[in-house]
Amino acid sequence: MQTLVLIEHPEHWTIYFDGSLNLDGAGAGIYFISPSGDKLCYVLCLHFRASNNTAEYEATLHGLRIAIELGIKCLKVYGNSALIINHLNKDWNCTNKKMDAYCAAIRKLEDKFYGIEYHHLVQANNQAADELSKIGSTRAEVPAGVFVQDLVAPSIKQEQEGIEEKTPAE
Repeated sequence: MQTLVLIEHPEHWTIYFDGSLNLDGAGAGIYFISPSGDKLCYVLCLHFRASNNTAEYEATLHGLRIAIELGIKCLKVYGNSALIINHLNKDWNCTNKKMDAYCAAIRKLEDKFYGIEYHHLVQANNQAADELSKIGSTRAEVPAGVFVQDLVAPSIKQEQEGIEEKTPAE
């Protein structure tokens, strides 16, 4: 008689990401929720010229890196950027070298997970990540219990020919 062994599928963690750009700078927010309901909050302060899409991609990329460091194997990723979510779901083609480089960097991390899903949501349902991203872009005081990271350069390597990011002040 053969015994059937069921391998328990790990539970999904949830991550919400958002990017923010204003006259003070760029920032990103990452909000994790564990299967048991525990929450982890991260703020990224971007200290380089960045667009809002760059901030959104930095949030996504860092969120996946953090998840890997935490040993998370199943992840549901939510963001209100239709561009980012549609790129990652392969529904839209990347037509910008910089965005393509971010997308490729994220693709390289996906094999570290048993399961990863990307979902679009409306801005109103992404308030926690939005608040974190605004802390990063305005350089506001960071509440206790929130992790902060300063990024002085983009997380991707790329050729700079013809790619120029502009801040809102320009």
